[in-house]
Amino acid sequence: MRIYGNRQLKTLPGQATRPTSARVREALFNIWRGEIEGCRWLDLCAGNGSMGAEALCRGASEVVGIEKNKRACTIIQQNWQQVVQAEQKFKVLRGDVIVRLKSLAEGKFDRIYFDPPYDSYLYLPVLRAIVEYQLLSFTGEIAVEHNPKLWQAAEISGLQISRGKTYGNTNLTFYIKSQN
Repeated sequence: MRIYGNRQLKTLPGQATRPTSARVREALFNIWRGEIEGCRWLDLCAGNGSMGAEALCRGASEVVGIEKNKRACTIIQQNWQQVVQAEQKFKVLRGDVIVRLKSLAEGKFDRIYFDPPYDSYLYLPVLRAIVEYQLLSFTGEIAVEHNPKLWQAAEISGLQISRGKTYGNTNLTFYIKSQN
């Protein structure tokens, strides 16, 4: 797998993690163009860390990733170590995403990328936890990757849908803080 600047990333063999497709990754970074440099990025269900690595390559000041799979955490650490610059910080947290979110309480993130296993029941609990623990900055945005046949995006107390994009069988739904 290659990311910005033609950098090669390691991946886990098999289907233990499902990397975000190059098409979706490129589209997301085009949508968030001009918003990455200097931002705090949170990568939920980080897989091999390609989204966080891309954010580091594009100038994010800090990237935090949460991943349950121990082997994947090792690969994320290696992938991010090869792209991080001296002034940037990153941290990989292993464990249940909802439990780990609590440990980040009130640490505001400007961009949050959430890509759980499509057939998981994590969507609503994680989005509610982001609101409860006040993890999204005032001008921040969340991108949720999902298969529309398995999960339908909905308004959530404290968040509102700002836009949605479709790429084949993959949807990206974007959330911002509710304006009420």
